Amino acid sequence: MSKIVNGASLKPRSGAAPRKIVLLLHGFGSSGTDMISLAPQWQDALPDTLFLAPHAPQRCGMMGAGYQWWGLSGFSPSALAAGAAAAAPAIDAFIDRKLAQYGLTEADLALVGFSQGTMMALHVALRRPQTVAAVVGYSGMLTGAAELAHRDFSKPPVLLVHGTADPVVPIAALHMAESELKRLGVAVTTHIAFGVAHSVDPVGLRLGRDFVADAFKLAS
Repeated sequence: MSKIVNGASLKPRSGAAPRKIVLLLHGFGSSGTDMISLAPQWQDALPDTLFLAPHAPQRCGMMGAGYQWWGLSGFSPSALAAGAAAAAPAIDAFIDRKLAQYGLTEADLALVGFSQGTMMALHVALRRPQTVAAVVGYSGMLTGAAELAHRDFSKPPVLLVHGTADPVVPIAALHMAESELKRLGVAVTTHIAFGVAHSVDPVGLRLGRDFVADAFKLAS
């Protein structure tokens, strides 16, 4: 199994020991350094939160400076599901390590993903034995939903945010994920960002922050 060994982080603004963790999972060809840039804009609402933005274990061959959770050799549902399943153990091990390190539980953890990172956030959170506080997915999609119908799975609250002008992952991915999650009994909230491309706009960023802050209050 590949191991997550590096990335970026931002300590709690309060200066105290972390009481919550937000795990930020970057997209294909990006890095934790890019993803951690969301965190300063969330700190006021989440002062006791440690933000962790690991680099995916694999270097991205197509984009020299970036990383990938898995190589995008195919975009069929089965290829995406297989890729996410192969990458998940490294994230699970990282989560286990960090929760143990700070004496926290899944109720103190939120997963936030962008694009391929959203695929990973959803894949991991739905399959954790204990339910995480929240999942926020930007510009991504849901993989491997069919397999969940045949097993026990977790049902964390999910917020999906997607731009109508996304040329990389079409907005249809949000509608498909929403219907699949609802069919599975997962509470899902969506926000469609009109005119936004493959990125996170200020409204989406604020909605994600508030969704996580509210979920932490409910879980504690």
